[in-house]
Amino acid sequence: QVQLVESGGGLVQAGDSLRLSCAASGRAVSMYGMGWFRQAPGKEREFVAAIRWNLNIPYYADSVKGRFTISRDNAKRTVFLQMNSLKPEDTAVYYCAADERGVGSSQKSDYEYWGQGTQVTVSP
Repeated sequence: QVQLVESGGGLVQAGDSLRLSCAASGRAVSMYGMGWFRQAPGKEREFVAAIRWNLNIPYYADSVKGRFTISRDNAKRTVFLQMNSLKPEDTAVYYCAADERGVGSSQKSDYEYWGQGTQVTVSP
């Protein structure tokens, strides 16, 4: 069974940077599409970024384009989310997810495995 563990969240001020990591365990994890989602209190879980297993081409939500960067190290089975120029609106619990089809879509229903999440809080 695939397990995902996020880390790197914390409390920062607006304009600061933060790097999230998602450590994956399980067979053939490197062939999964990987995504990052976030959920703020009282709001729906929303797509942040994703990357396909076979193409190192990222896909981002409009709200984070130019500020966030998703990358992966298949050998280490780790996915990263570099977040720059953070805004208070970025405050949420961030989840990484794995898609066994390897697509790396923006649809949360396409992902079969989810981590527990890591809290990111951005103060004004």
